[in-house]
Amino acid sequence: MEATTAISAPVSFTISAVNEIKRLMGEPGFDTTQVLRVGVKGGGCSGMTYVLGFDAPTEKDSRFEIEGIPCTMEKAHGIYLTGMEVDWQGGLNSRGFTFNNPNASKTCGCGTSFAV
Repeated sequence: MEATTAISAPVSFTISAVNEIKRLMGEPGFDTTQVLRVGVKGGGCSGMTYVLGFDAPTEKDSRFEIEGIPCTMEKAHGIYLTGMEVDWQGGLNSRGFTFNNPNASKTCGCGTSFAV
């Protein structure tokens, strides 16, 4: 297996996002072989959708760490995500991760889809 490349963090997380991710990682039964994947995939109302979840790294990935959280991202996704900030909203009306992406030319109302 080819070694993955460690890079400086291309994205950032707010304190509330870091706290929520660490909470999820501390849940009973969490698979410690997985790392946080940040990425994109085709689809959504604006053309691309954000990916944020735990996954096993592959040889196509770059690895980085944010506040002790091991992260991975496909090298090809850097063009879409570099400079993005991930936040966690824990309120009653708005709950979940949000994405502030300076590379997006258009976003949609759901906040998880964008165009470049």
